[in-house]
Amino acid sequence: MEEFLKSNGVQYEHHNVLEDKQALEDLRSRGIKALPVTIIDDTEVIIGYFPKKLIPALKLNVQVDLSGKTDWLAEKYEKILSAAVRTTAQFTQEQLDADVPWRPWTLRRTVLHIMSFPEVAYLSHTVGSMSQEDMRASDERLKDVYTAAEMAEYGEKVRGDIVVFLNSENSDAFDREVPAHYGGEVTVLELLNIILSHSTHHLKQVYHHMQTDLGIKLDAPATESDFEGIKTPDSLF
Repeated sequence: MEEFLKSNGVQYEHHNVLEDKQALEDLRSRGIKALPVTIIDDTEVIIGYFPKKLIPALKLNVQVDLSGKTDWLAEKYEKILSAAVRTTAQFTQEQLDADVPWRPWTLRRTVLHIMSFPEVAYLSHTVGSMSQEDMRASDERLKDVYTAAEMAEYGEKVRGDIVVFLNSENSDAFDREVPAHYGGEVTVLELLNIILSHSTHHLKQVYHHMQTDLGIKLDAPATESDFEGIKTPDSLF
């Protein structure tokens, strides 16, 4: 959606809302709790990457059709989740139980996050949402997935389920609009695209942690070719 906005002359900028206090207070005053958000003429508020609302509101002469992206998404989820599974096997239980430096999470929780968010996004086609409650329910389901072997088994299942789903040609499921904590009102296919970027960003963070903090040489990591086309933030942390 960002490319469509830019190509049609619409200014589209990313701001760090934690540093932009005025913008943060404005969003709070409007009762807005999710990003991204588009505010038009200071009155119309559209939360999330929601082309069916953004295109007419911004009077864009474009069409959004992600149906042809399923093959690409299936390939990328295959690569990224397989890489996460391979990485899991390199950790000791002591390393998994230790906190990572950039947030108050254990390495175990961080790696499971890479795997579980895609699952919650994929399940939104039946659940009907990817809310904070859905994510907390996922954490609860995974509380007994503890060892590296158990994590790898779980990651393999998620990888297989998502690839099968993306190859199913189930356009009704792909196009179902769901409220999501990440992205606002989006289709399931758009949500899977957003979460692919999210999980890839965290995988890159884990790679950095392994090499810089743990002194672990990466064993068959995801390649630049695997990452190609997946948008992640410029800043690693």
